[in-house]
Amino acid sequence: MVVVVIIGLLAALALPQWQKVRTNSQDKGVLNNARQLAAAADQYFLESGSGSAAFSNLVGATLYVKVLATVASEVYPTDFTQGITITVSGVGGARTITYAP
Repeated sequence: MVVVVIIGLLAALALPQWQKVRTNSQDKGVLNNARQLAAAADQYFLESGSGSAAFSNLVGATLYVKVLATVASEVYPTDFTQGITITVSGVGGARTITYAP
C-alpha cells in the first residue's frame, strides 16, 4: 500500500513537468516552422522582386518548403509581407507564437 502511494505521489509530481516539456517542444517546433517559412519568403522576395507572397507560393513539392507538418494544430498565416512579423495562432489550441524575421 505504501509503494502505491509513493508511486502516486511521484506521478503527481512528474505530470506538470512533463506537460511543461511538451509545451516547450511544441513551441520550438512551431518556431522552427515559422523560421523556415520566413526564409522561404525571403528567397521568394529575392527571386520574384515582389514584397508579398502567398502560402501556396512557398510550400509545395517543387517549392521552397517541401512539406510543412503541423506540430500542435497551429494555423499559419496565408500571406507573407517582407519585413512583417509572422504570427502563428492556435498552437496547442490556445497559444500564439510570433517570429520576427
